[in-house]
Amino acid sequence: MSDESSASDGPTSQPVGVPSGPDLPKSAPRNPTGRTRLSGTWVGVIIGVVVLVFLLVFIIQNTKSVKVSFLTVSGNMPLGVALLLAAVGGVLLAGVMASLRIWQLRHRLHNSKRTGGQASS
Repeated sequence: MSDESSASDGPTSQPVGVPSGPDLPKSAPRNPTGRTRLSGTWVGVIIGVVVLVFLLVFIIQNTKSVKVSFLTVSGNMPLGVALLLAAVGGVLLAGVMASLRIWQLRHRLHNSKRTGGQASS
């Protein structure tokens, strides 16, 4: 019983070991040379350049001409260029689909704010 009363005798009911008042530890100063948005951008640029160099090497090594047909159009082009165009087409298609999904979610959010958060079916 005396253990319980001694814990509540103080002016505050903070747990033991938690500093209060002027004894609080000061937060460490921010590192001025830490990671910033600009440093993240440079990392992205460097990675992009490395990827482009690999793509250039891929295209240069795959110069054999192949016949490519799309719907009613056909022609000859280097294999590396044909594969690169196919990859770019896939990325564009994925980007269009992602953009449509983002638009759909924003449209729903805008409508829910306008109607006061009521669920719409």
